[in-house]
Amino acid sequence: MREKRKVSLVIADVDGTLVTEQKVLTERARAAVQALRRGGIGFAITSGRPPRGMAMLVEPLALDTPIAGFNGGIFVKPDMTVVKERLLATETAHRAVELIRGRGMDVWVYSGKEWLVHSPDAPHVAREQWTVKFPPTVIDDFGPALQRAVKIVGVSDDHDLVARCERDAQVALGAEASAARSQPYYLDVTHPSANKGTVVEALSEFLSVPTAEIATIGDMPNDVLMFRKSGLSIAMGNAGPDVRKEAQAITDSYNDEGFAKAMERFVLNLERSEGGR
Repeated sequence: MREKRKVSLVIADVDGTLVTEQKVLTERARAAVQALRRGGIGFAITSGRPPRGMAMLVEPLALDTPIAGFNGGIFVKPDMTVVKERLLATETAHRAVELIRGRGMDVWVYSGKEWLVHSPDAPHVAREQWTVKFPPTVIDDFGPALQRAVKIVGVSDDHDLVARCERDAQVALGAEASAARSQPYYLDVTHPSANKGTVVEALSEFLSVPTAEIATIGDMPNDVLMFRKSGLSIAMGNAGPDVRKEAQAITDSYNDEGFAKAMERFVLNLERSEGGR
């Protein structure tokens, strides 16, 4: 039997976890967050998305905790006021761009409030715009923006290539940056202290909640670091085997109410009949 743990705060990844494949927040997921609050449990979100790309979740979830964008590269209040920001060193940002380009992948740069791309027709740009609800700025030269880059993204539909580039970036950039896949087709490069492990530590400090009383839920390799820092870790059913093996519990897929079921079963300890699963 799974040991019952005290949970005072839940930190959830967004894409692949809180929302469905079609980026929809279901009514059952929203109800689960409301139930957490009624039970005196806080709720926070973290994502590789920019803060503006999570603004649409503030009202339906009644968010009142700091939001960790860019995998912890920036923390904002629900009104989008910046609380804390971690920028890549300029030289590290240049090296990351060169490495990603050298592997034949597209590159995006997030600097300030801007999302910068070379081509609006490149893979995943249109889908990302639909997801985050704001357009990119098309630019020929990333150079000036790399002086204030908070996240650099390598993009490719060759998932094996993205995985290889992740390993190469971790070796090449070492302690100068955090490099991890946020989706099978995205490699996120951020400040070395901007990762989901430090998100757990920062929210623990901001909200005065011991890490042992924090539950985390996610689906991608970049979520593993927050699993290791929290008292209870839950992997989505759509997560890969390398992610699932790092979690203490596994729920269903994001297309089968996996987030809501995890909250009900592992955090709220609610029992549902088979017909209501």
